[in-house]
Amino acid sequence: MRTRLRALAPALLVALALGACQGEVQRPACPAGKVCLEYGNGSDPSTIDPQTSQLVDESVITGDLMMGLTTDAPDGSAIPGMATSWETSPDGLVWTFHLRDAAWSDGRPVTADDFVYAYRRILEPATAATYAYLMTLLKNGEAVLAGKAAPATLGVRALDPHTLQLTLEHPAPYLPQLVKHQSFFPVPRHVVERWGDGWTQPGRYVSNGAYRLVSWRLGDYLRVEKNPRFWDAANVCVDRIDYYPTTDNVAAERRVARGELDVNTSFQSNRKGRLMKIMGGYVRTHTGLATAYLIFNTADFVPFKDARVRRALSLSVDRDFITGKLLRAGQVPAYTFVPPGIASYAPPPRPAWAELSYARRQAEARRLLAEAGYGPGRPLRFEIKAANSPDSQLISQAMQADWKSIGVEARVLQNEGQIAFAAYRARDFHLAPVSWFADYDDPLTFLALFKSDTGAQNYGDYRNPAYDALIAASDQEPDLERRAQILARAEQRMLNDVTISPVYFVVNRALVHPRITGWVDNATHVHRARWLCVKGR
Repeated sequence: MRTRLRALAPALLVALALGACQGEVQRPACPAGKVCLEYGNGSDPSTIDPQTSQLVDESVITGDLMMGLTTDAPDGSAIPGMATSWETSPDGLVWTFHLRDAAWSDGRPVTADDFVYAYRRILEPATAATYAYLMTLLKNGEAVLAGKAAPATLGVRALDPHTLQLTLEHPAPYLPQLVKHQSFFPVPRHVVERWGDGWTQPGRYVSNGAYRLVSWRLGDYLRVEKNPRFWDAANVCVDRIDYYPTTDNVAAERRVARGELDVNTSFQSNRKGRLMKIMGGYVRTHTGLATAYLIFNTADFVPFKDARVRRALSLSVDRDFITGKLLRAGQVPAYTFVPPGIASYAPPPRPAWAELSYARRQAEARRLLAEAGYGPGRPLRFEIKAANSPDSQLISQAMQADWKSIGVEARVLQNEGQIAFAAYRARDFHLAPVSWFADYDDPLTFLALFKSDTGAQNYGDYRNPAYDALIAASDQEPDLERRAQILARAEQRMLNDVTISPVYFVVNRALVHPRITGWVDNATHVHRARWLCVKGR
């Protein structure tokens, strides 16, 4: 059967793919006259509280429900959101945002006080927000986070219901990019204070974005409907969206082909060639602002406290094989951390060992391990704790084989994404393969991860006062070229310490039905549903 299919014309292959199993299509009925979207979205969200969510799949939903001072244009750039305009003081420290007339989905007005409340709330210990460190950009943010200053001293003020003033610790020309991130969204104080952590449940959740929460069945789907009180509701096309967890990309691919899903936010990387043949009009790829890398637990796992061990493992990862033979969707081997294309930055040079043959790198890795006390009589043993996805499994098994060839015994443990990341935050791992997607278009979104005071997302607990000093110096440098040079020095120092090991630069991937309009491929891989529509509807 496979041989015969290869001989068929591409148009017939598409017809077969789309027409297969039509009787098995399971798509909820869409109300007459309405436009509905069935959306495959990776993992099931653990929360839709914008200040405690941290995963990309969660931000897809929270970004459709909520909106910050700025928001994402179809191409992923920052455009006015709740703020219609803003101005900056000559020293770049004081930003004044002018808010539009807008309402929460329950009819209460959205005011500057909602932003003040949200920004103070994310720094409260009880909130336990992974992204709280982003607020240290605000005046006194670090002191408030550390419990050394009162929340009222934070550099955020409501000058009046429609004017919000932010005072920064240092100039940040990237601020319009940053405040479109979910951690800077407002939250409805009148709802949060009434329901506490339970405010995110259906029937309680109040939003200010294009959509409102209708229902949420864990492990099944989350449903939103168009928010009639959204300030731009007249230009929102899609009336209802069901977001489905689709951790099995191959199963999701079939659901897209059958017409059960209109979108899936990823596809298994090594299936791109096949998908191009049978579903070419659906396949969307774009170079991403994201890096896949390995994190070493240097705080709690004794063998990884030795930089020689970490360097040996990094040397012996065959990045060319992983990107060219396993993934095959355009990924590029990475030897530095900040991905190409990030604004106002030139990365440090590739390490000299990247130019060596793989055999010579393996030999050097064996030498380093022997120097650290590991060898045939005492092999290095550890666990690779990975999130459960086909790509992650492929990569983990490839690295397991790479390390076996130098006498290292690595065991792969796979968990559901939420469980894996909870383990990373708790430092309950030895080595973790992860990817970091830019939260905003600036190198700091990558390099700030490794500051000593970053907290939970500095999974490997990297601490280097010299690195921290370079990041701090970059914050005070107004000249963009000199700032980039300082940040490149910081990245080089971090890479020299081998706190992480970059593996490859990510390619954004999605399957999008050709009838969906408004989807613009972009480096950030952000596609707000308010811009989408269905052709002919």
